[in-house]
Amino acid sequence: MSPIEKITKAAHLIDMNDIIREGNPTLRAKAEEFTFPLSDQDIILGEKMMQFLKHSQDPVMAEKLGLRGGVGLAAPQLDISKRIIAVLVPNPEDEEGNPPEEAYSLQEMMYNPKIISHSVQQAALADGEGCLSVDRVVEGYVPRHSRITVEYFDKDGHKQKLKLKGYNAIVVQHEIDHLNGVLFYDRINIAEPFKIEEGVIILD
Repeated sequence: MSPIEKITKAAHLIDMNDIIREGNPTLRAKAEEFTFPLSDQDIILGEKMMQFLKHSQDPVMAEKLGLRGGVGLAAPQLDISKRIIAVLVPNPEDEEGNPPEEAYSLQEMMYNPKIISHSVQQAALADGEGCLSVDRVVEGYVPRHSRITVEYFDKDGHKQKLKLKGYNAIVVQHEIDHLNGVLFYDRINIAEPFKIEEGVIILD
């Protein structure tokens, strides 16, 4: 049974065993574009990826399934070399601990996403980046564009365009990198991991 057949079975819940780790050649391959209209299997794949992110952020489900928390997932991480990413970025609670009005600042399944424009200015996360396919900590700043415009197709085959900045822009760039065989630590300055180039914004 192929990975996509296994993952899109009705009863299957994606867990950490489905996620391939560094060293697997699929993570270094350039993924294939989807053709439209999407097959039922392609649509279910996107829905299962989003379901995984929701489970990974739910303390009860995460513990039950043994999941690491995630805000993004790309199909190549499931050993499926196709150009789809799912992103789910929760909004924080307010200072008094009340839940936000909108649960998520970004919730999208993107088929064939591509960055069509970006800022010259770069940004990096203060704590660096992690990845569900990388089981070790790799320290260092990962410089990325601080603002991007991404174009993609939704599951109905409609072209969409989103302008993103800050953390949401970084999450989407991290996931699109997976579609091109790039891992986050490829972007770290190996000689000086915490060197800050002029003009780079560090996001807490």
